[in-house]
Amino acid sequence: MSQQKVVVGMSGGVDSSVTAWLLKQQGYEVVGLFMKNWEDDDDSEYCSARQDWIDVVSVADLIGIDLEAVNFAAEYKDRVFAEFLREYSAGRTPNPDVLCNAEIKFKAFLDHALALGAQTIATGHYARVRETPEGRFELLKALDHTKDQSYFLHRLNQTQLAKTLFPLGEMPKTQVREIAAQIGLPNARKKDSTGICFIGERPFREFLNRYLPTQPGPMKTPDGKVVGEHIGLAFYTFGQRKGIGLGGSKDGSGEPWFVAAKDLASNTLYVVQGHDHPWLLSHTLQAGNPSWVAGVAPAAALACAAKTRYRQADATCTFSALGTSQPPGGHFALNFRDAQWAVTPGQSAVLYDGDVCLGGGIIEAADSAAPLTRAPQQAALLTPRPAA
Repeated sequence: MSQQKVVVGMSGGVDSSVTAWLLKQQGYEVVGLFMKNWEDDDDSEYCSARQDWIDVVSVADLIGIDLEAVNFAAEYKDRVFAEFLREYSAGRTPNPDVLCNAEIKFKAFLDHALALGAQTIATGHYARVRETPEGRFELLKALDHTKDQSYFLHRLNQTQLAKTLFPLGEMPKTQVREIAAQIGLPNARKKDSTGICFIGERPFREFLNRYLPTQPGPMKTPDGKVVGEHIGLAFYTFGQRKGIGLGGSKDGSGEPWFVAAKDLASNTLYVVQGHDHPWLLSHTLQAGNPSWVAGVAPAAALACAAKTRYRQADATCTFSALGTSQPPGGHFALNFRDAQWAVTPGQSAVLYDGDVCLGGGIIEAADSAAPLTRAPQQAALLTPRPAA
């Protein structure tokens, strides 16, 4: 009987490299696939694609697997980057890694792998897939909760999960590093990437300004006092502390300033002092554009847990459907036992039942004391603006 063929998404990092080695050790016919998703500034000091490709080639040669490169830059710009700019221009803070996984890494990549004759794909994500006795597939947190990436994978569906392997979901990151060193991978000590999937480690505000114009406006306190000027609402996110341009208070309290609200109609940015200011705390939120791993929404009034941002502890809450909550439309509400800090429109609210990721949606509003931030969708440019 022929070996089962698996195509591994290889980024040049240690996680995907160890994933490929593990699967080969398990008897799979492994093919590495290097995805190029961004090419607007290939020669930039912040674009690591060239070095990543060199690392992938070295790893594939060492472990003895075939390797292919594919360019998904057009799909990425159309499916991910366009939405990224639309959200920022509307005053929200999107999470492009979530959309990239759903649209590129587990859609365009999966389609390409199947066309190559593969039965499954694999990535170096820290998560797990479990098949139930009824033949459904569940997305689970990684055993190493400090590295769990199920938050970024919550929009995957049954078809995608049925054909995906996450070999690293069963082991701690320390063990992955140890394996890489033991087998002599050339990238065993390579630093983990922490940047947004296409932006990398570059200065974010500088990057965003290449595509969105600055629109200065007043920076005010909740009582309406003007304390400064912002460069454009798109360049700030709820809970932001650094880069606001304000020091301690003039009354000597020294409490740090945080971004707490945006009024798009008047182009006003509201800032507050103190981490626990009422404008930064919310007990309920509303989310839209839901995606449920099982294909159906959770039961009404479900007691569960949720994250409103990555690297946040699970927060106990109650789920309630608002109207028709089946994909692709619908909305839902989450009511939290404890107030959540800086709930941010545009980010994902992801639901969990223990280690099982149920899915989630895009945060639209929260119940803080701050004014509601809403704005119509705006067209966004996909090419950098001309330099001044």
